[in-house]
Amino acid sequence: MGPVEVVVDGVPTVLGRPQLRVVLAILAVDAGRPVSTATLVDRVWEGSPPKGAEGVLYSHITRIRRALDAHAPSVLIRRPAGYVLDIDRNCVDLHRFRRLAAEAAGTRRAVGERRDLLRQALGLWRGTPLADVKGSWAARTRVSWRQQRLDAAVAWAHAELRLGHGASVIGEIRDLHAEYPLAEPLAAALMRALAAAGRTPEALECYQTVREQLADELGTEPGPALRSTYLAVLRGETAAPQTATPEAAAVGRAAQSRPAQLPLPVRGFAGRQDTLDALDELVATGGVIAAVSGTAGVGKTALAVHWAHRVAKRFPDGQLHVNLHGFDPTGQATDPSTALRRFLGAFGVPSGQIPADAEAQAALYRSLLAGKRVLVVLDNARDTAQVRPLLPGSPTTFTLVTSRNQLTPLVAAEGAHPFALDLMSVAEASALLESRLGKERVSAEPAAAGAIIARCARLPLALSIAAARAQRSRVALAVFADELADSRQRLDTLDAGDPVTQVRGVFSWSYRALTPAAAGLFRHLGLHPGPDISATAAASLAGLPAGTASVLLAELVQAGLISELATGRYAFHDLLAGYAADLSHEVDPDDDRRAATVRLLDHYTHTAHAADQLMNPTRDEVPLALPAPVAGIVLQRPTDDRAALDWLAVEHPVLLAAQRRAAERGLDRHAWHLAWSMDTFLHWRGHWQDRAVAWEGAVAAAERLGDRLAAAHAHRDLGRANNRLDRHDQAHLHLHRALDLFTEAGDRVGQAHTHRALASLCERRDDPRQALHHDETALDLFHAAGHRQGEADALNSVGWDHCLLGDYDHALARCQQALTLHREIGDRWGEATSWDSLGYAHHHLGHHAEAADCYRQALTLVRDLGDRFFEADTLTRLGDTQQSAGELSAAEDAWGQALAILDDLGHSDAGLVRAKLASLAATTSRPAS
Repeated sequence: MGPVEVVVDGVPTVLGRPQLRVVLAILAVDAGRPVSTATLVDRVWEGSPPKGAEGVLYSHITRIRRALDAHAPSVLIRRPAGYVLDIDRNCVDLHRFRRLAAEAAGTRRAVGERRDLLRQALGLWRGTPLADVKGSWAARTRVSWRQQRLDAAVAWAHAELRLGHGASVIGEIRDLHAEYPLAEPLAAALMRALAAAGRTPEALECYQTVREQLADELGTEPGPALRSTYLAVLRGETAAPQTATPEAAAVGRAAQSRPAQLPLPVRGFAGRQDTLDALDELVATGGVIAAVSGTAGVGKTALAVHWAHRVAKRFPDGQLHVNLHGFDPTGQATDPSTALRRFLGAFGVPSGQIPADAEAQAALYRSLLAGKRVLVVLDNARDTAQVRPLLPGSPTTFTLVTSRNQLTPLVAAEGAHPFALDLMSVAEASALLESRLGKERVSAEPAAAGAIIARCARLPLALSIAAARAQRSRVALAVFADELADSRQRLDTLDAGDPVTQVRGVFSWSYRALTPAAAGLFRHLGLHPGPDISATAAASLAGLPAGTASVLLAELVQAGLISELATGRYAFHDLLAGYAADLSHEVDPDDDRRAATVRLLDHYTHTAHAADQLMNPTRDEVPLALPAPVAGIVLQRPTDDRAALDWLAVEHPVLLAAQRRAAERGLDRHAWHLAWSMDTFLHWRGHWQDRAVAWEGAVAAAERLGDRLAAAHAHRDLGRANNRLDRHDQAHLHLHRALDLFTEAGDRVGQAHTHRALASLCERRDDPRQALHHDETALDLFHAAGHRQGEADALNSVGWDHCLLGDYDHALARCQQALTLHREIGDRWGEATSWDSLGYAHHHLGHHAEAADCYRQALTLVRDLGDRFFEADTLTRLGDTQQSAGELSAAEDAWGQALAILDDLGHSDAGLVRAKLASLAATTSRPAS
């Protein structure tokens, strides 16, 4: 709430670079919650990150962690969902401000207490929020925070006025009003303070000034609250005049009625703490509408009712509740007029005095609630049109709406705050089971409980049904988990016996509300094998134009049947996926389903092949003919190598699942080509296990096809993957099988590549002399075949082997030859490997400056390519060189960057780098990163 600073015991900690303060500010705003790498990159570089942005971000994180660890170790941690600043939120002035403001809003607070809390909150402001942080994220954030400050200032002024201290607030409120001259609540507070101090002419002059500014700048008149204050000042009054209209009489009767319509809370409610806290904060900061959306069975009603009971005391004038039956199996949604009549009756309005006209009902309803602290829960709404007439018009009320649809118009037009309720976390799901079955029973069978949670897709409705059945049967949880194991029978198992609590039935209410085209797309999505799907893949699956598919996907998102994970990317949980697949098998002919699967696999195979060609343009031609794409697919062609890398980073789990589906459907050419097209990416990113799985599938596919050359390639690359996984015996078997097949086929290039793979195996087995033999054999074969790129690779490998044998001068000569040839060919990845090898040779010759320069050349290339494992490997060696040269701070920085990448990749080499940092820290008496 001022410049970004870290203060320890009153002493500021210097962060240095401006971008470090930006990153820390982003983490502090979400203190205690994970912030994804993508979010950090987007906010730091405002949607236009430079190449290698993630690497730069890791460096920033390392530097911040190092600065913080000196005072509070392990407060900046990495979790699967992102980075977390794991500190008490009261250590951040923003969160302390919000807590104080929320405490001041408590209905049981005495006016003096409220005044003191708000004074403390306002005292935390130190000027312009995020004063030294530039960019659109900071600008957007400042707007929200300034509004919160104005709300707190007005509330403080009101408290002082009630205590008879009007004169004491004039100076501060006048200063704020000068800064925000169009803030009407601030102007009203200033007018009341001036009038209370006997300065009525100044109060009236303030009104006229605001009125003129509103007319000049916005073309509007003052709002009702400011006009009311003006009239009260004119008359020397503070209370509005009494009226004798029928509406006023109804309002008078309502003052005596305090409806309490909340249904019983759900037994055993568990989890959702973040959403509960966010709703609390919204009430405390003056929000008036919350819209909770989510898929069927995700627990929206349970959350709404639980939270409503939790905060009921904040709304002493009553709590209203209605089930709008927006997705009732009968199709009979509650008419807004019906709900209004119920609400008016709850406030004591006789039925004979309730207007027949819907607009008049709504007007009377708003009048009844004006100025009251009332909570309104509108549960299970179908759309915004059903909700809008039921919204109170007073800022003192709070309305909580739940719906399977996202109610986007309510957010856009009415200022509702959206809350998307997702599946439970595993911990929340465990807590739900414990609340229903008892902690001892769940703890006695943790594996079975975990299986039940996974097979219920962490969906609260499914978990509640499973718990109820397990409770009734009293069988071991493992027995019930086995019943849920069959994905085809799972929805039948989760049948509680009536439509309201049957998972399949609850899903069907949303499905039946879809247009026919959206229903067809939903069924097709059940055929998709992966965890999520892009809009273009969905279009190919359904055989639709991309634009049409996007419209239908938006309908499915609005209906809560799928989730949009990111722009143009969609997913649904396993139970909904199973429901969609069941529907497809029931409704769609077999030929249609097979055609859809072929279209989908064609989309992935051809897009992945195009991406691989962009990333690795010098790669040998594919040995197995790529089938032409069928009609009806939408090809997604990446524009450049960076776009190709990004596409594969997102899609590779889907491609692995697609390869398995291809094998299951007998589409072996697709299965083989998917392995081929993923290989460069999986190698560059260090996904050795996925690489082995992909090539195991390709070996089986090639053997079923009877294509010996395709089998040779698959065995060779499976051997390479096993070598990286330290499965040396398996690697040896596959590589020699590949060598035999290439030899039988007379394929010298294939033999050469296999010899290079065998050389790598020998190196990992600590046999550099045998590695040199294989690499020299490969060099001869490449040269004889006129394969210049292979020859360049082999030259570099021979040079590396000489390094391992201690012959560094010979190594320099060979690696320099390789570098020259790679440059002539235009092979940037090969050029990077040659620079890295040259750096290693120079390092061992004691040429530290030359070695560091070579490593930096390699890093420039490899960061541009996106090969993160290679980048980490080179950074580690650069750190070794810098340590040897006595540049300890630079070595620490290089190793810190390498460690961040390896940790992110989950690679075992992280332990080696961490040990280097620890050793350096012990040597220099500095804390390790």
